[in-house]
Amino acid sequence: MPQLLPSSCALCGAAGRETLCAPCHKRFYTRQHRRCIQCALPMPVTGKELRCGACLKDRPAFDATIVATDYFAPSDQLALALKFGADLRLAPLLARLIFDASRRNPVPGSDVQLAMPTLLAPVPLGLARLQERGFNQALEIAKPLSRMLEIPLNGRLLERKKETQAQSALPVGARARNVRSAFALPFAAMDQVRGLHVGIVDDVMTTGATLNEVAIVLKRHGARRVTNLVFARTLPT
Repeated sequence: MPQLLPSSCALCGAAGRETLCAPCHKRFYTRQHRRCIQCALPMPVTGKELRCGACLKDRPAFDATIVATDYFAPSDQLALALKFGADLRLAPLLARLIFDASRRNPVPGSDVQLAMPTLLAPVPLGLARLQERGFNQALEIAKPLSRMLEIPLNGRLLERKKETQAQSALPVGARARNVRSAFALPFAAMDQVRGLHVGIVDDVMTTGATLNEVAIVLKRHGARRVTNLVFARTLPT
């Protein structure tokens, strides 16, 4: 990433009052893509299916996914700078881009609209990783996103009951096993999700294994619907 001035664009470094300059916003975050309404992978422009083949074959536990962009340069650098560079000024920017995506039609040219959640919660970090990093990037994004969407946030709705390896370090086939039974609702929250539409906030969605496991837990406790709100979606290789 460029060396940033106290007030400069996070992508190109141009001086200005915004974290993302207007040219970079227009270049990278205004294009509309047709996406699977369930997992948000890009889909062919033509065709009537709302879900991709993978979701039709093996439905995830979550019901919908909203993403701001795909995970490639330069957007990947924003996610990395927040998570590993502790550049917390980027969290409101990522939240704003997710908010903008929530206002777009997931199937351009159609009348499809995704319902908004009634409660937001971040994907939780394990205690060891939280102590190491000092913050949960999903929670840092969720706080401003909650205000933008005017949807209440419960930052402690979920807990990670076991430490897991970083998903990025594992092959695709091992990721679901890695997070299996990793999440739980604290006793005090067990009755808070019944009948609700819960929105789960995270920075990056790769295979969807983590978000799927979270949705399984929420639905086990009576959540009516689960929607993911994510900054970047990794494409299959």
